[in-house]
Amino acid sequence: MPAGGAGTPGVNLPALRSHNAALVLDLLRTAGAAGISRLELAERTGLTPQAVSKITARLRADGLAAEAGRRASTGGKPRTVLRLVPEAGHAVGLHLDRDELTAVLCDLTGAVVAERRAPLDLGAGADAVVEGAAGEVEALLGGVSPLGVGVALPGPLDHTLGVLHRVTGFPEWDGFALRDALAGRLGLPVVVDKDTNAAALGVAVGAGSGSGPVGGGSFAYLHLGTGLGAGLVIGGTVHRGTRTGAGEFGHQVIQLDGPLCECGNRGCIEVLCLDAVGRGTLDEAARVLGAGAANLVGLLDIDLVLLGGRTVAAQEDVFVRGVGAVLGERARREGGGTVVPVGIAPGGARGVAEGAAQLLLAPLFGRGDG
Repeated sequence: MPAGGAGTPGVNLPALRSHNAALVLDLLRTAGAAGISRLELAERTGLTPQAVSKITARLRADGLAAEAGRRASTGGKPRTVLRLVPEAGHAVGLHLDRDELTAVLCDLTGAVVAERRAPLDLGAGADAVVEGAAGEVEALLGGVSPLGVGVALPGPLDHTLGVLHRVTGFPEWDGFALRDALAGRLGLPVVVDKDTNAAALGVAVGAGSGSGPVGGGSFAYLHLGTGLGAGLVIGGTVHRGTRTGAGEFGHQVIQLDGPLCECGNRGCIEVLCLDAVGRGTLDEAARVLGAGAANLVGLLDIDLVLLGGRTVAAQEDVFVRGVGAVLGERARREGGGTVVPVGIAPGGARGVAEGAAQLLLAPLFGRGDG
């Protein structure tokens, strides 16, 4: 389903009832506690007032919407305004990094209501990782019955099937059906995606609500932590590619005779960045990251570059300045005067986990394909 939101026209057909409900829910979400009237919902979705009344009646019956008071109108009686009920549903976001697990419980607005962290050894074997992750999720829930669990971890992987490929540094995961294994253990729906895609989705959804840095545009989220990858948002939607393998940014070769990477190639951006970080030369790491960012800007003509991950978080100014300098040099060489801005992605240390929760939440609001 294409991303929806304010200004997206609705269609009064029974077959698209869920699409129209998603449009209304998204407007309730973006309106916040102040709420929005049925008339405004009709105007902004293109639905008839009768269709909006039926949809909001169902949402209220399901506990997803409630009255938020009355608002003075320009004529006639005051209008009743409606709001989303955040606590009516929850989703778990689970970030499995190579050495750490972060789990968050989010309400319908995406706000974190509970959080857990624990050490993790991604090389400890599938059974141990699945059992440890399931235990943390169960401890997080505390009796709450969520919509499901979104899992984000390093790629490559098949998002559609929830099957891992040869995770860099952990080839033993190749072919493991993580989605089915965790769903069977928890008895809950599970969606699996790359950490970078989840974080990018979280940013895109935040942008749709007015809390993010972009709205409907194209940006790259570059994640430098224990590895390096990218999440790509094109036209407001996460771009995964035909085989859901897009964004393997860290393994583009920029130095043919460079150091050997764990992926088997030489001179990948990931190994060059991590080597520089290991030597404590963060300015060099930022320049290498900038070279990769410049490649993306040249290939995709994106509007914005956002940086995240624990390595970036330790020295945000160094990386923003270094990547920005490389992009600035590129713009000056090409002329035109337009420099693609560089910033820090919102969400901080739990941005990937929050984005993972959006794998379940965003489709409810027509804000992505989950």
